[in-house]
Amino acid sequence: MKFSLPAAVAALFLASPAESTLKRPVRSYQWLHADRSKDIVKRDIDPSLLYPPHNLSVPVDHFHNESMYSPHSDGMFNLRYFFDASHYKPGGPVIMLASGEDDAVNRLPYLQKGIVAILAAATNGVGVVLEHRYYGTSFPTLDLSTENLRFLTTAQALADTKYFAEHIVFPGLEEYNLTASAVPWVAYGGSYAGAFVAFLRILYPGTFFGAIGSSGVVKAIWDYWEYYEPVRIYGPPECIATTQNVTHAVDSILLGKNDTAMVALLKKTFLMPNVTYNDDFASIIGAGVGQWQGKNWDPAVNDPLFAQYCSNISTETVLYPATVSLKPSIKKILAAGGYADQAASLVPRVMNYVGWLNLTEIAPCAESGQTQDECFSTHNKAFYEMDDITQTWRSWPYQYCTQWGFLQTGSSVPVNQLPLISRTLTLEYESLICRDAFNLTTPADTNAINKFGAYNISYHRLAFLDGEEDPWRPACVHAPEAKPWTHKNTTDQPFILIQGAVHHWDENGLFANQTTQTLPPKPIREAHEAEVGFVAAWLKEWK
Repeated sequence: MKFSLPAAVAALFLASPAESTLKRPVRSYQWLHADRSKDIVKRDIDPSLLYPPHNLSVPVDHFHNESMYSPHSDGMFNLRYFFDASHYKPGGPVIMLASGEDDAVNRLPYLQKGIVAILAAATNGVGVVLEHRYYGTSFPTLDLSTENLRFLTTAQALADTKYFAEHIVFPGLEEYNLTASAVPWVAYGGSYAGAFVAFLRILYPGTFFGAIGSSGVVKAIWDYWEYYEPVRIYGPPECIATTQNVTHAVDSILLGKNDTAMVALLKKTFLMPNVTYNDDFASIIGAGVGQWQGKNWDPAVNDPLFAQYCSNISTETVLYPATVSLKPSIKKILAAGGYADQAASLVPRVMNYVGWLNLTEIAPCAESGQTQDECFSTHNKAFYEMDDITQTWRSWPYQYCTQWGFLQTGSSVPVNQLPLISRTLTLEYESLICRDAFNLTTPADTNAINKFGAYNISYHRLAFLDGEEDPWRPACVHAPEAKPWTHKNTTDQPFILIQGAVHHWDENGLFANQTTQTLPPKPIREAHEAEVGFVAAWLKEWK
């Protein structure tokens, strides 16, 4: 059965502000990485045309003594990698980027002109992007059933990386011994991969000479309600206040009243009358504030959705004329939600809120021919049970359900604080995928990650750079929760907080002819200069 908005309604709301260039965002769990590679390709030569893929055969199972991987495997599989030797001079290091929870092709811009290119050029090194098992083309099993995902752990992937560094012979460079026993390997990673390379340095110090974790989420947290704290603190005040007030009004109806008629009016007013579950509905209401992570200093990489969302809901000028007809129901909703006294300013903002949601989420759903539940529901057991090799979405959820957590709830926000997302978004709701896709009914084993030190992680020649405004900062070494910080910023163990930055902003770079007086911005230039400086100092210690 398919449902779409009535044609007249859909046509009415497809109209948008003349200046708007909004696009529909992908609705998904807020992953650690946002894929901006397609935006880079628009401006530069597609890096996948510059760097051909290669594979190294690595063991499926590195730990035959650990029962969690039983039944064990003696098999091998192809781990994909890409490299650039254009900067290489004999004696230079290997600068390896761990690609983390994504197809490694999406990391190639960093090999082309980002942090890998910057460091390789400065050190006469070989730049490498190494894919993580169970992503891209690097699959060790024939399907992605829960049983076959047992080999998807951070520990197995770390062992892959060690094996790679100790066995690789780069095509065209066969005359050189570039394994980790012969030349220094410096690992870089951003986000999940930022924590990953920190663990590499600690676990395998004889293989990885140094490591740089950017926005490295070194503390695994099951209930990660803090994801939205940097947004609340650093976001535009008008936008944040409106989001909080509207979310509070919605929650007052969904959670504070036993009034099915008012809930129905709420959903109808937000043009989602056929979203069955209240938590699914509330999740879509929070789509705008979830775009913060897509911000970037590079205009070609920056996702404008958060700025556009905020500009829409921070004005009392009605931007979507078709929403005027919703004014009476919006007044009723605000009154029921406890905001009747603020209706004069909030009504036009809610009109724009509805218009923006329609433009980015609801109308595209109607155009696709899908029902609203098909577009927006997380309650979809039949979907989660699909596990053939094409269901590549399963990889990262399996990792966060088993070891990492990071479920972004609204229910756990302190009671004396208005949340930015609905309190209907509970651990029960956010872990639906864990139960329905993998039959996992207990919290992730975050101790498997936090045993490396969490906020207190440190090691010789291990650097951490974090973004001041990153929604993942509460899981990084610069987390406000980690104060008083025990780290000191030294050449041996750099500890750098990048002013105004969001998520691993130092990973991006520009070609020389793309730079201006303001691009990269000063904090990014300084971060790059610091990275070049301390890596050069580290390499002087190589014997």
